[in-house]
Amino acid sequence: MPHTLVIGYGNPLRGDDGAGYVAAELLRERLTNPAVEIVSEQQLLPELMPGIAEANLVIFIDASVSGRAGKFHRIPLRPAPVCGRFTHHATPEALLSGAQALYGHSPEAVQYLIPGRFFEAGQEMTPSVRRAVNDLVETLALELAKVTETVR
Repeated sequence: MPHTLVIGYGNPLRGDDGAGYVAAELLRERLTNPAVEIVSEQQLLPELMPGIAEANLVIFIDASVSGRAGKFHRIPLRPAPVCGRFTHHATPEALLSGAQALYGHSPEAVQYLIPGRFFEAGQEMTPSVRRAVNDLVETLALELAKVTETVR
């Protein structure tokens, strides 16, 4: 059965930086389809590569320091050129490349970026970013429902 992996990441204790993490949590509440796996992480880790390699589609969700707050942007992804090491900051492209190198499969992947304004510790998400998170969750819930209907 085709498998979609959604990875929302960011620090929910740092204002708008938590947008990806919160979006994944909200999406998990909306979807109950076993063909869609949803993961919330504070940062991308190499340990995500086995799950990425098993998926047909991976959707990454993260906050961005650039762009207009209150919107979200969809960006198609490709694996990065092969890198021999990981640092403390992995990228979606590096994880896709690692999945290909280690497990022989790099799935189709997209990233949704949600521009924010405030990334300070202890701060709540700004209202415009919260709206963008809700809009993205609604959009993805509808898209994933369509995808899963065609799978069955």
